[in-house]
Amino acid sequence: MTETTGDTGHNAAAFSPQHDDVFGRIAGRYDVLCDVFSFCLHRRWKRRVAHMIADARWERMLDAAAGTGHIVRRILTRSPGIADARQIIVSDISLPMLAIARCKTEHLTRKLDIRQLDAHNMPSIESGSIDLYSISLGLKICDRTRVLTEAFRVLQPGGEIITLEASTITLPWLHTLYLAYMDFCMPLIGRLAAKGDASAYLYLLKGVHDFPCADDLAQEMREIGFEHVTFERMSLGIVAIHRGRKPARPAHARD
Repeated sequence: MTETTGDTGHNAAAFSPQHDDVFGRIAGRYDVLCDVFSFCLHRRWKRRVAHMIADARWERMLDAAAGTGHIVRRILTRSPGIADARQIIVSDISLPMLAIARCKTEHLTRKLDIRQLDAHNMPSIESGSIDLYSISLGLKICDRTRVLTEAFRVLQPGGEIITLEASTITLPWLHTLYLAYMDFCMPLIGRLAAKGDASAYLYLLKGVHDFPCADDLAQEMREIGFEHVTFERMSLGIVAIHRGRKPARPAHARD
């Protein structure tokens, strides 16, 4: 869940690793921090995403901003041998995160293609070369327009994108209470879990506050060019899983 970004209104957390390598510093505690922030709910969310990916039709997938590789570990556990038959690229900008991903998956397979990539710009991934692109809980600390545009580029026509990201609880009063709880409790809990490193939870809190709702993110995806965009809310709308497809043919060819 770690990526780079510049100063942009489309980066909900205003995060830039050029100025703060927080995710490299906390890589060894990152999974614990996710458990603490979500009360382990992130495991359910990521299991749902992994099941979607494992059940989808693809030959070459890219998991961007993969962090410690939680999604891919779930895929490999659900579908043993899938990495033998298909190519799975696991990418993140943080080398410490990727090192943990490699360590936690090598007992399941040694055939993962693990690469250090910035989701904003992946010149080593050819245009139209990916069947399925996934990103989970990473868009809030990215320039999401750039990341989604790059995802659109690398997907082949007809290819699918699956995203898991923070969203808005559908009951406004409950969402207000949820944000108040996050603001009050998460700094203390996050500081303890991150051993005093305040940066991680500050970025994540800001990202939760300023990230668009599920409907607005779906519209942003459509504006980039994705079609058949749908979403599924989970845990009362704390997060949402979006799916979309790159058109099988250019718009002008369909006219």
